[in-house]
Amino acid sequence: MSVDDRMIKTAVIPGTPGPSPDPAADRRVPLFVEELTGTLSVHAQYVLYGNIHDLHLVRRSGGDRHHELVTVLWNSLRAQGYQALVRYDQIAGFSVAAPRGPERDTVQHLLTESGPAALPRAGRGPRPAQLLDVVPQLEELVEGWARRRTAAPPGGREAEPLRVALLIEHAGRLPADPSRLTEAERDFFLACLKLADSAVPLAPSPAVALTLPDHHTPPKLFNPIIWLTDGERDLPHWLVSGSDRIRTIAVPEPDADERRRMARLLEGEHADESGRARRPGETGSGARPAAEGEADRAEVFARAAAGMTLRAMRESVTLAVARRMPFAAMPDAVRVYRLGVEKNPWRREEIRRRISEGEKQIPARVLGQDAAVSMTLAILKRAALGLSGAQASSPGHRPRGTLFFAGPTGTGKTELAKAVASVLFDSDQAYLRFDMSEFSAPHSADRLVGAPPGYVGFEAGGELTTAVRANPFRVILFDEIDKADKGVLDKFLQVLEDGRLTDGQGVTTYFSECVLIFTSNLGVQRTDPVTEERQWIVEPGTPYRELAQQVKRNVKHHFEAVVGRPELMNRIGGNVVVFGFMTKETAGRILDLQIGNIGRQLAAEHRLRLELAPEARSRLATYCTRDLWNGGRGVGMILETHLLNPLACELFDRPGVGPGDTVLVRALRETEDGQVEIDIETLPGE
Repeated sequence: MSVDDRMIKTAVIPGTPGPSPDPAADRRVPLFVEELTGTLSVHAQYVLYGNIHDLHLVRRSGGDRHHELVTVLWNSLRAQGYQALVRYDQIAGFSVAAPRGPERDTVQHLLTESGPAALPRAGRGPRPAQLLDVVPQLEELVEGWARRRTAAPPGGREAEPLRVALLIEHAGRLPADPSRLTEAERDFFLACLKLADSAVPLAPSPAVALTLPDHHTPPKLFNPIIWLTDGERDLPHWLVSGSDRIRTIAVPEPDADERRRMARLLEGEHADESGRARRPGETGSGARPAAEGEADRAEVFARAAAGMTLRAMRESVTLAVARRMPFAAMPDAVRVYRLGVEKNPWRREEIRRRISEGEKQIPARVLGQDAAVSMTLAILKRAALGLSGAQASSPGHRPRGTLFFAGPTGTGKTELAKAVASVLFDSDQAYLRFDMSEFSAPHSADRLVGAPPGYVGFEAGGELTTAVRANPFRVILFDEIDKADKGVLDKFLQVLEDGRLTDGQGVTTYFSECVLIFTSNLGVQRTDPVTEERQWIVEPGTPYRELAQQVKRNVKHHFEAVVGRPELMNRIGGNVVVFGFMTKETAGRILDLQIGNIGRQLAAEHRLRLELAPEARSRLATYCTRDLWNGGRGVGMILETHLLNPLACELFDRPGVGPGDTVLVRALRETEDGQVEIDIETLPGE
């Protein structure tokens, strides 16, 4: 549908009482359009940047309609007495966007007769190296082809200059690099800068002046050149700021009010496109007011579309109609549009069953941390029900769950994160780990979200954003978060608040279906300000309640006073899960589990059976519980040095040991030089 067709279609809005006596008084356009049309008497060129590819709402005769940017601009310019809107890009060259009829033919004729840069017969515009050839045509357009139209033929009548506007689309693609212009590019933009200073505002023709609301004093307005770019810096900075005649105007993302207006408009369009019969009392747009006790469906849609453009909202409705989804299911359509996947493990009854089973499985996997496991499972249940952040007036698209595991090393923080991934998604592939000690340098955040344009690694994208787009349903572990650079922490602020990140290539990644887990040893140690030595704040044997309060207090102090990011702690909120020190009883259970793992490995690799005599097991238990500061990881280190190493040496030096034999460890002891001696006996298999 052309610009003119859309313009004509919106002249009368169905379901409204009809046009008002003064349409301009009842018409509301976006503020950036008002800014442009209100300054045409003082500015010759404009740079529109930002959300230029979106749809935009226009209210007329009491109703809203959405239009392309070109349509909104043309309708507003036409109200100012402009006779045509011309478009230019490097592929199609010059073309007339509006209007239809004799004026269109006149402008098209002038464009095709304007010199070597005219619209070619093949429909292709000039190559970048020929940009300077376009300047004469721009000069004639800015002056309304005054010299050409006032040169009347013999016996003819001279014509008034035309009042037209020019849109240069994809203007940011004209220079290869705005900071390193070629000679041809530099000359082209310099000519445009000079053109802005030399342009003269034009009075409307008498015929046009009579159609204006105040035809007694018709204003003189420029024939503007309007550059459309994604970013303000896509054009040379000296062009944008080099003249008072050039004005930059940001086209903002839609706010909450615009999303609500769009949602109500799209509710009617959904009804019309899906072919649903209108209900009694329903307006011509197809929308209906919510019944008492029923959630406002448009309001729910608008909330689900937080951060989306109006065009994306329209495409989500198209997706819903294609999949025969009712308007009440628009949040699901938005999720499918954003994530690109239809399945939602969080909506399946299976996830609830597995969390219930996890209440038995996780305590057996993460030993001695009953309080931490219980709190983690409570947060997972909240996530499964979609109630994370439900207390907020606008929860947005925050992650499904956020956990901050704090406490001594080796107490099961990483193991619990793995258990969460296994319970939720039954797949180790759903578990993604980032060691934050690798992100301690400045600019290391680029590894997560991708480098900015022009930097090394820009094409590769970010490790985090790429992985989440490939599989949006993940448990993501950020290990030792206290070691991350402040720039990385700032990225986490955005994820925790908005549930999304935009990478260096401008691609948005959504974390609304992820569970984020941060781990840290903060709160159990501090650095002495004089000696700079690490000192323990809490110690084994501290009651859990007292330990948890102390750890939470120290974690909060670290982010507020040391890092200077109190807002990060505010977003984590009450999701800090504190792990206690390992007890001797827990150390004994871990020892039994790890000895069992060694036995299974020997059976699988060498078909040997491992047994420990009571004296040897007791001695190992003594060694493993001497130091509880290193937790379960310390038990594993003791087993390596006091059992695995000497056992491997004995088996390596005994070639007679064969499949089916039993290896009995009778005793082990430490020597004065720190070595471990082991007494083993091999028993032949049956």
